[in-house]
Amino acid sequence: MSHTAAIRMLKTVSILGTAFGLAMVLALVTPLGAVLSLFIDLAFLPVDGAQALSPGAASLMTAISGGLMCGFCVLIYLVTERIYSTDPALGRRLLLPALLAWYIPDSLGSLASGAWFNVAMNTAFLGLFLVPLVLARPAAPQPA
Repeated sequence: MSHTAAIRMLKTVSILGTAFGLAMVLALVTPLGAVLSLFIDLAFLPVDGAQALSPGAASLMTAISGGLMCGFCVLIYLVTERIYSTDPALGRRLLLPALLAWYIPDSLGSLASGAWFNVAMNTAFLGLFLVPLVLARPAAPQPA
């Protein structure tokens, strides 16, 4: 994967993650709630309607986690644009620990709560970030 393609992929995944975080928050006050309920039910396979977004504490945690996801993905976008694009090694050293700091506790918490399929979804999302960070070739030197 070229460095340019890696930058494009990191930015695209960051935008999609930001949108998902915003959708989580908007689901609390819009018809997106039905979609988020389906996502929650999917995390607790089988999809049987047994889990859904509920008011109170679950809604508060949805707002907090959606906001954090939105902010984290904006940060990944900015690190990609302002650091990784010119210094891939530094960008990678900043992004990889941050991604693991999200992935490990989120996945362990998902397992502890019985939402084992969320680990699979987390792994796919993590992979979308790791592919460009791990497989990108260094940018070609610019002619003098």
